[in-house]
Amino acid sequence: MKIAVVGATGLVGQVMLEVLNARGFQFDELFLVASERSVGKTISFQSKDYTVISLEEAVSRRPDIALFSAGGDTSLAWAPKFAAVKCRVIDNSSAWRMNPDHKLVVPEINAHELTKDDFIIANPNCSTIQMVMALAPLHRAYGIDRIVVSTYQSVSGTGVKAVQQLENEEKGIEGERAYAHPIYRNALPHCDVFLADGFTKEEQKLMQEPKKILGDQSLKITATAVRIPTAGGHSEAINVSFKRDFELSEVRRLLEKSAGVVVQDDVSQNLYPMPATAHQKDEVFVGRIRRDPSQANTLNLWVVADNLRKGAATNAIQIAEYLVAQSLV
Repeated sequence: MKIAVVGATGLVGQVMLEVLNARGFQFDELFLVASERSVGKTISFQSKDYTVISLEEAVSRRPDIALFSAGGDTSLAWAPKFAAVKCRVIDNSSAWRMNPDHKLVVPEINAHELTKDDFIIANPNCSTIQMVMALAPLHRAYGIDRIVVSTYQSVSGTGVKAVQQLENEEKGIEGERAYAHPIYRNALPHCDVFLADGFTKEEQKLMQEPKKILGDQSLKITATAVRIPTAGGHSEAINVSFKRDFELSEVRRLLEKSAGVVVQDDVSQNLYPMPATAHQKDEVFVGRIRRDPSQANTLNLWVVADNLRKGAATNAIQIAEYLVAQSLV
């Protein structure tokens, strides 16, 4: 088993290595891959030093699985080259997500759709993953009609430069900015770039990707994505209307028995999901479960997950685990 991590020097790439180690993913050879400026650098992993190699060299070594987290342009250019040598590419960028020829996979929900013909597999957006993890069991039970989601996303979702901006501003240090405005003690209703319709690209992902993952193009979804000054972990306030009514006790039961979901919902003990307690966890945490009295068949949820773990690295590696378990690689 030969595994390549493409974008190994980046924030998500580093977390991918942590998750590979934590989950005991078995491999015989590991290739750490990055852009030309990082080629030749050394990364230590599992008490061994690895030299970073180029994309071209990685393709020549014909890995069985490549975990991509190197940006959309890199993925568009190189994923087909890896696929051409029969390597299964699991891509964390947005490059392939809405392409009808490629699966968009959250393993707990739709890994069963994968076949031996899938060589480029898309990893969903971080905010999408945690939302559909919470909503998929409820959609199966009650049928979702409409979703209104507001996200509160950490700076790690932007990358290392944004984390550094927050740290600099906390210390009163002038430095390079990832955002148009200060993020410390602030909230920016601006995740990714603005589109012609006034939504951001992040909001567009939240409105489009769940339909593909849940296999239901009839879903009505609207989103507002906000960047907040937390270092890690994304939070979401979700208002969801169903086609059929529900009992809150049954909603909790469905969520509690869902793989990868943890219910934290006891306000008498101040128990609810928070980014601080979701840090470095692989589960999606759900709380503040309550009926919306203003609208029939409508529920409010608060959903939190570590955006670098289940929102990126862990989900990708779970896909790889599924491929191995099903002898698709």
